[in-house]
Amino acid sequence: MRILTRYLLRVHAAPFVFALTALTGLLFINTVARRFEELAGKGLPLGIYFEVFALSIPHIVALTTPMAVLVAVLYGFSQLAADNEITALKASGTNLITLLIPLLVAAGMLTGFMVWFNDRVLPETNHELSLLLADANRMSPTFLLKEQVVNLIPTSQAGRRYYIQAAQIDRGTNVLEDVVIYDMSESTRARTIYAERGRMDFNQDQTDLLLTLDEGWVQEVAESDLTVYDRVFFERQQTVLEGVGDELTRNQEGRSRGDREMSIAMLRAQVDTARQELAMFRDSAGAVARAALEDVLAGADSYRAALPAAAQAGRVDLADVPGAARARARGRSAGEEDALVRRVALDLDVLNAQAQHAQREVNRNSVEIHKKWAIPFACIVFVLLGAPLAVRFPRGGVGMVIAISLGIFGIYYMSLIGGETLGDDGVIAPFWGPWGPNLIFFLIALLALARIGRETSTSRGGGWDDLVASIKEAALRPLRPLRRGAR
Repeated sequence: MRILTRYLLRVHAAPFVFALTALTGLLFINTVARRFEELAGKGLPLGIYFEVFALSIPHIVALTTPMAVLVAVLYGFSQLAADNEITALKASGTNLITLLIPLLVAAGMLTGFMVWFNDRVLPETNHELSLLLADANRMSPTFLLKEQVVNLIPTSQAGRRYYIQAAQIDRGTNVLEDVVIYDMSESTRARTIYAERGRMDFNQDQTDLLLTLDEGWVQEVAESDLTVYDRVFFERQQTVLEGVGDELTRNQEGRSRGDREMSIAMLRAQVDTARQELAMFRDSAGAVARAALEDVLAGADSYRAALPAAAQAGRVDLADVPGAARARARGRSAGEEDALVRRVALDLDVLNAQAQHAQREVNRNSVEIHKKWAIPFACIVFVLLGAPLAVRFPRGGVGMVIAISLGIFGIYYMSLIGGETLGDDGVIAPFWGPWGPNLIFFLIALLALARIGRETSTSRGGGWDDLVASIKEAALRPLRPLRRGAR
């Protein structure tokens, strides 16, 4: 048995390594194309590109490892069946399900490693990548300013936001024509600078952008009174935008982590905090509602006087009481009464919005916790699913392995993404979003394993024709009772 175990592991090891390398390489090429477009034109050193791409690999490996397991099992068992080794093992009395035990043990070990990898390694690399991309995005691509387009000028100053628009840009002299600068740094006022022309230069340290503007004016409008604004004309003015340079500054302090940048312990702490906030918001909403109700009930006797007929019968609908009567009952004017009602409604709306946000944080972080377990567990599910499929269709070759793998991958990851979205929105429980695809494929695997002992493989069957026929039969099977009823 030890010889057979070593043989099975050796048969699947090479396809696993090859599939993991090939799939990771394909997704890495897509990542390179996407990241290169974001980073190109910012004057970054070559080492930064290599660092960004290296930090992107762990996320890719976390996705491709279960995929590689499925490809290896499909290819390994299809080769065993095509070479009639499965038939020989059956003839010797070996139960085919027992052949899965060594592979399940190896898949279990790989699952444990990937859980540790997703909990320890992946969050740190994702965080480092997020920091690096944020620092790179702060660099100003001044030579990529587009004409007649509002361009964002990022700066290192927190809260400082500048946008610049120019009708014409001379790349050789850095001269701009018909310049408009929008200063959106302060929420209480809007400041706009207009100039006939301007010139862009860097300071000596290449950190600040100097804009020398000619023949224009500065216009400021206060948000509190839009009818009053200040307008100052100038012949020449120099505007300094600090922290705009072509050198990358690495800043790793004061950056919060996203859900994919946290370990399981961090995510659980976030869930506990969000649940405490949710309970606090609900208690506050209950207190506001009770206070409003007590205020209403305090004037109930005076309300009855406002409804002669209904009051005598004891049937009083407070909504039918005029606002003026309610106000007089508590010694307030009608305006004060309406203001109180609006304030209570606004408080409840704000608390409800805060509670919804806290609930979404609970859902989002809970889904991420389950994902760290569910995706690695797919390694075990794909072993159980791949073996019976490979034994059933041994003559399809590499083409069938690729076709079946792509179909399962597509369904699995689309279901995973859809379940994650539904879990974040609270439509389904956070558990079912990541674990739903695993459970579905696990049930399919159990049905296939129940028939694996009755399957046969010959050199004439188990190819593409059988696969098409099996799919057609599975699709038409629900319609058979309808056909019998029609007869």
